[in-house]
Formats: sequence, C-alpha cells, structure tokens
Amino acid sequence: MTTTAELLADGFGRIRHLVEEVVDGFDVDGLTARVDGDANTIAWLVWHLTRLQDSSVARVASDEQLWTTAGWSARFDLPFDDSATGYGQSTQDVGAVRADAELLLGYHDAVFERTLDYLADLEDADFDRVVDTRFDPPVTLAVRMMSILSDELQHVGQAAFVRGVIERR
Repeated sequence: MTTTAELLADGFGRIRHLVEEVVDGFDVDGLTARVDGDANTIAWLVWHLTRLQDSSVARVASDEQLWTTAGWSARFDLPFDDSATGYGQSTQDVGAVRADAELLLGYHDAVFERTLDYLADLEDADFDRVVDTRFDPPVTLAVRMMSILSDELQHVGQAAFVRGVIERR
C-alpha cells in the first residue's frame, strides 16, 4: 500500500521532471523572454515555484529556508528582500529574475531533496496535524502539501506554455 508521503514524493518528483524539461536547452535569454511586455518568464516561474516549495516546506517542518541557509539568495543576487517568494511582485521584479538553467535546477534540486527528506520521516497520521489556524477550517499538513503541489503544477504548466510560445516565434 502506498503511503501519503510516498504519493506526495511522487508528485514532487513529477514536478522536478517537468521543471527540468521546461528549462532544458534554454539560455538566459530564452528563460527570461516574455510572450508580452508584462508576462511572467520561465526563469521567474521556476524561481517562484521553487521559492514557494522552499518556504512552505520549511514552515511546516519548523526549519529554515534553503534560500538563505544554503546560499541560494546570494547566488541568484536578486534586487529584493530575501523573504520574497514572488507573491505581489511587479513586472519589473519578474524581469529582475535572470538566471540560467543550471542555477534554477540547482536550487530546485536542493529544495526537492529537502522535501523528500522531510516526507520520508512522516507517517500517515502526521498529515492530520494542523499547520495553520488562520483559516476555517484550520489547515492540516495534508491540505497544505496538496496546496503546494497544486500551485507548483500550475506554475510549471505556465512555464511550459511560455516555452512553447517562445519556441514557435
């Protein structure tokens, strides 16, 4: 029988594979190309989905974010606060995320591995733990993990769409 943690690990693994596909073979110019003047770029979408996973998993694991503790913030050298994850950012902020495939994949791989490490220690009963009481009903770990997966699937799908448009130009 598949456990909840194994199912989630499979989902995050699928996202990891899709992230690799969407950045593969693109240089910085391709990764930062826009389908129109205000559109999100592949680089920003991959950075954003990875920041979301990093910050969300760190929060539920009562751990620090790899963005700061493993030096990813310094490597990306972005012109905004280290707490930024992409929510509410301007079109100028989106354009400021200029990263190559190696950097994007390196950060995503590190966050993916940390997520797998976290999931490996969980039993099915752990997913009933309330992790956020700001909502009614309160959010359990299961619901939060599914929310992370849902957001990431949407963003990697958006990045794949952007890639397709750029390749057809």
